[in-house]
Amino acid sequence: MDWSLLTCARRGHITYAPDEPQLRLRLHTETPVGEAWRCLRCGAYIHGEPHGSGPADHAPLVKRGKELRDAFIMRFFAVERLIRGLVVLAAAYGVWRFSEHRGSIQRIFEKEIPLLRPLADQVGWDLDHSKIVESFRKVFDLTPGTLRWLAVGLLVYAAVEIIEAVGLWLLQRWGEYFAVVATSFGLPIEIYELTERITVVRIGALLINIGLIVYIVATKRLFGVRGGKAAHEAHLRSASLLEVEEAGVAD
Repeated sequence: MDWSLLTCARRGHITYAPDEPQLRLRLHTETPVGEAWRCLRCGAYIHGEPHGSGPADHAPLVKRGKELRDAFIMRFFAVERLIRGLVVLAAAYGVWRFSEHRGSIQRIFEKEIPLLRPLADQVGWDLDHSKIVESFRKVFDLTPGTLRWLAVGLLVYAAVEIIEAVGLWLLQRWGEYFAVVATSFGLPIEIYELTERITVVRIGALLINIGLIVYIVATKRLFGVRGGKAAHEAHLRSASLLEVEEAGVAD
């Protein structure tokens, strides 16, 4: 897939007229229908006036090719984090509401359980020793204060997930650091959960989080990996069309 062409099809082309004469000639051409300038993203010649002009080092740094693919992957992780954050946020609201009406909910629960007994007997479900029923009763035993603190904890967790989502979606370096640190803190908990019970969901969540950490650290060169921030910015500049054309002029 040509990520540059795909992005230009969605967002439009970006052209720029550098002041440097030789570089300007490499990005400009005359056609029977008028002048055309090369798009800084896909490299195609686009008819019309350039979107900007000035010194080459003032040109916008436009992501191309692999960098656009990386941006797509980062935003995929951002959407996953946002969905998770909204689910946890809904859970926090549910726990808070439950803490406020625990007594009435418990009375309804105990009143309705006997009505399920004939159906449970038909399917061979022992309500008196059901783990689901016992789990609900343990929750009812929690104090309102404990439930409120649980709601606060879930709210903080949801906020962390949503901040991760925003930082990753905006492709900000602080968001990448935040995502790696926050996700790393959650790994011991996920591993501990697997020691208690192995499920497809838990294994999938653990693999996604490990993959996110490895991918971001390696591709974005965080924590000094592969030369760190300076090397990452140098790579972005070297991949830009202007840099490629300037190298051609120098040759």
